[in-house]
Amino acid sequence: MPGRILGFDFPSPLLRPVPEKKRSASSVRSDDSRPDSMEHLRRPHFGKSHSHDKKDKDGRRESSLSRQAARHIKLDMVVESPPVLFLDSPQHSSGSLFSGRMQLVVTGAAPAAIKSFNLIFRAITSTKRPVGDHCKDCASKTTDLKEWNFLDNNAELSTGNHDFPFSYLIPGHLPTTAHGHIGSIDYKLFARAETVNGEVAEYIRPVVINRAIRPGNDKNSVRIFPPTNLTLNVTLPSVIHPIGDFPVYARMSGITTKKEDTQIRWRLRKLTWRIEEQEKFVSPACPKHMAKVGGEGRGIQHEHTRDIGSDDLKSGWKTDFADGQLEGEFTASIDSGLKPQCDVDSPSGLKINHVMVLELVIAEEWAPNKKPNQATPTGAARVLRTQFNINVTERSGMGIAWEDEQPPLYEDIPASPPSYRIEINDYDGSELNEDVDQLRLS
Repeated sequence: MPGRILGFDFPSPLLRPVPEKKRSASSVRSDDSRPDSMEHLRRPHFGKSHSHDKKDKDGRRESSLSRQAARHIKLDMVVESPPVLFLDSPQHSSGSLFSGRMQLVVTGAAPAAIKSFNLIFRAITSTKRPVGDHCKDCASKTTDLKEWNFLDNNAELSTGNHDFPFSYLIPGHLPTTAHGHIGSIDYKLFARAETVNGEVAEYIRPVVINRAIRPGNDKNSVRIFPPTNLTLNVTLPSVIHPIGDFPVYARMSGITTKKEDTQIRWRLRKLTWRIEEQEKFVSPACPKHMAKVGGEGRGIQHEHTRDIGSDDLKSGWKTDFADGQLEGEFTASIDSGLKPQCDVDSPSGLKINHVMVLELVIAEEWAPNKKPNQATPTGAARVLRTQFNINVTERSGMGIAWEDEQPPLYEDIPASPPSYRIEINDYDGSELNEDVDQLRLS
């Protein structure tokens, strides 16, 4: 039909009635303001009310005014101490000294009256698997460790930069900064300044805390694999760092069992090592979702394990069937691209530890004692699997704690200023009497 376009029926122009000459002004205005029949398809929002645009503009205008008001004061921080590093274990660490200067800059021409100005050092423990879904109280927990109140009682500050020094001895038993697959621990400095006019300036600075265990003697471990006579001795470093490699020495004894005319021996075919990062986190519940875990003080434990380094070795060891042992040394390392975490054991529920897993594939052989080189595989094989706990920590550098540091001493300068010899002698000359008045200083 000529009057049907895109599924819509329109009256034919030949049958359209002729409008009357005498029409009211109101009806003419209503016809002129009526949108075209196809206008709602080309512009879906045509003819709709846009009263919310004014509200959005007003909201943007109010937010812009508040941002302009906050520019009258600014906050900044200058850290004077080195990066925070705990030495030794949490039980023996003396902590680390953190110091700096908090800067409040008054940018306005007139002095600013500060209602309050404080700084808070906080520890934040968060999890990706909270007890209550989309619950901020279950997903994060904040603890204030230290607070500084710099200004109050409407103190006036002139235009310019004003420094406020601060320092804090961070206790060494605190857990270090960690970002695991399930939970994380962060430390941040929160600064807030408020004027009497209601202007608020805030400043947030993260503080990364690391721990370094000073290296000691290598660890020797022994593993026995019954029902065989095989014994494995492994030597590992006392500490392992996320960046860099480390040597591993292994020696296996008891690989040969001799009889009267024959001998049974084990040959190492393949050695596989891998480093596993094991993470555990207990997600606590907020008071609102406490009933899901059975009461206060309880939570849900989550576990996650991943490999942060592995390799397969098919050679590189020496075998001595006469002595019945084999030995070898290989180099292992952690893949830094996987962002490995150091060992953490936090009272808040996060625990990260590392183990090194060794898998040895051995095959059984039979050989006569007179011709030991003519060995015949029996077809039997075993897979020996064992693991060793390793301590992953940051590098200790010079290994000097903050309380052991002292100013430099030079060889040519004594430790203290020199002492002066004091002597007073009596006057043995003649009496001055009247000649004293004639004495003059020239």
